[in-house]
Amino acid sequence: MDNQDIKNRFGIIGNSPLLNRAIDIARQVAPTDISVLIQGESGSGKEVFSHIIHQLSSRKHGPFIAVNCGAIPEGTIDSELFGHEKGSFTGAHEARKGYFEVVDGGTIFLDEVGELPLGTQARLLRVLESGEYIRVGSSKVQKTNVRVVAATNVNMFEAVQKSKFREDLYYRLNTVPLRVPSLRERPEDINLLFRKFIVDFSEKYRSPGVQLTEDAQNMLRNYSWPGNVRQLKNVAEQIAVLEKERIVNAHTLQNYLPNESRTSLPAIVSSTNSAKEDFSERDLLYKVLFDMKKDMVDLKKLVVELIQKGVDSSTFDQNSPYINQLYQEIEPQMKSESEGYGVAPTLTIHSPNNTANVLKNPVKEDDYLQDAQEVEESLSLVDKESDLIKKALKKHRGKRKAAAQELGISERTLYRKIKDLNLD
Repeated sequence: MDNQDIKNRFGIIGNSPLLNRAIDIARQVAPTDISVLIQGESGSGKEVFSHIIHQLSSRKHGPFIAVNCGAIPEGTIDSELFGHEKGSFTGAHEARKGYFEVVDGGTIFLDEVGELPLGTQARLLRVLESGEYIRVGSSKVQKTNVRVVAATNVNMFEAVQKSKFREDLYYRLNTVPLRVPSLRERPEDINLLFRKFIVDFSEKYRSPGVQLTEDAQNMLRNYSWPGNVRQLKNVAEQIAVLEKERIVNAHTLQNYLPNESRTSLPAIVSSTNSAKEDFSERDLLYKVLFDMKKDMVDLKKLVVELIQKGVDSSTFDQNSPYINQLYQEIEPQMKSESEGYGVAPTLTIHSPNNTANVLKNPVKEDDYLQDAQEVEESLSLVDKESDLIKKALKKHRGKRKAAAQELGISERTLYRKIKDLNLD
């Protein structure tokens, strides 16, 4: 049986190279008893490939069962998979067979296998390695001959790195990896699938057929389809039932597609995000304080060198990056002051009159720092935060959105800070 025969038998639409590659892997691995891990996004059709593997295997006459591991509560999943004895837990009024016992000689499809608890993962690993399992509440070891096909829409390697999934189980399941491509990876198949769904729903609901204009077809191909084939099928069903005009253009089709620019934006959904945001603000304040301290130290060194050596070319050459930065920072303020007074001030560093004496008997840095009277600066985080917000608002002429971006916080947080600090 070649790939086209498989497509016809299992109702697969498309000619994408990635899709053909996935079908080819399923066809080759089906006659063996190797465990297969099917990876792909939600709605991409992973379960169809589990049926292909089962129907083309020697177990095709045996039972097949699909289990959604993410839909079974953690407290009962061991009982569902491996069975339990009477009285093994509250509500166990009689003994019950598990899926691995019922499907003996067949194939079990574990969908969303990444959602399995760690304890259940250890039990599953034993079944894969030796075919042995123990019912909940029993001490008797039982044997089963089941082929396991697993599927997941999460990055299993990352789950292993985060200790959310057992590494030994991952490599045991991933003997042959099979990746089902997402719909946006096979844009050449989107219009074919849409026409197939429209024909099916038109026959089901006895409605006239639907045709897409060229701009509507382009919109279908360029849309990201986060829900993959399942989402495309839902859109086709809605159009077949609700749309009165049977020739659909891009403007009409847009009404059935979620706004990507709106849905792709991040949103604050819990207080946890607010805590992270406050933590970022605290980090910002600490960074500003450390930068101010560094600038003060550099400025003190520059002043001491000017007093010791006077104004010479070597001093400017050694400190030119800092002097240029200092001038760039105060230049806007000097321009604003010049506009108010009508006079353009100049930045001048005067050399002391007794430069020769200074060079001959330079002042020691310790003596200068000892004579200087140090004025303590307020290190209150509230004061610094208030000062930063005022400067940002002044810099952007009261535009709060731009000020929030400058401060690295959200506009909503800036409004709250202004209110809390009485900066209105």
